[in-house]
Amino acid sequence: MIEVRPAELRDLEGIVELYNHYVLHTPITFDIEPFTAAARRAWFDQFGPTGRYRLLTAVEADRVVGYAASLPYRPKRAYETSIETSVYCAADRTSRGLGTRLYTTLFEAVRGEDVHRALAGITLPNPTSVALHERFGFVKVGHYTEQGRKLGRYWDVAWFEKPMP
Repeated sequence: MIEVRPAELRDLEGIVELYNHYVLHTPITFDIEPFTAAARRAWFDQFGPTGRYRLLTAVEADRVVGYAASLPYRPKRAYETSIETSVYCAADRTSRGLGTRLYTTLFEAVRGEDVHRALAGITLPNPTSVALHERFGFVKVGHYTEQGRKLGRYWDVAWFEKPMP
């Protein structure tokens, strides 16, 4: 049984392990070097149990199998009502509805917060992520070509936005 809940410090190792798979083997993130839990601690500490910036984990039998986050979009204060969202599922848990469950819980958690727009950048091609975001009401608003170089080639990035109620 998979439990989706606010992330706890004890989840950090599992979150880092899950994310490092994508760092090392895919262009989905443009991070190149894997992280340690210590190096990711400041990132983890920005999230709270309330407010617009949240981190949720999906845990099965004490293993982190996914996470979703709402993060600051840009550091300038005028952007504070915009959030950037992110969702990652363990490689053996993709295309099983876990991303949908994580995003459903995340958007319920930030409902009522002072959030005007949710934004997401997606490395292309990634039809699974595009479909997930469109299912949640995200609309493609930009396409940047050859935005980042990883794994020996350049990758495009599409930007999506979702109006928040």
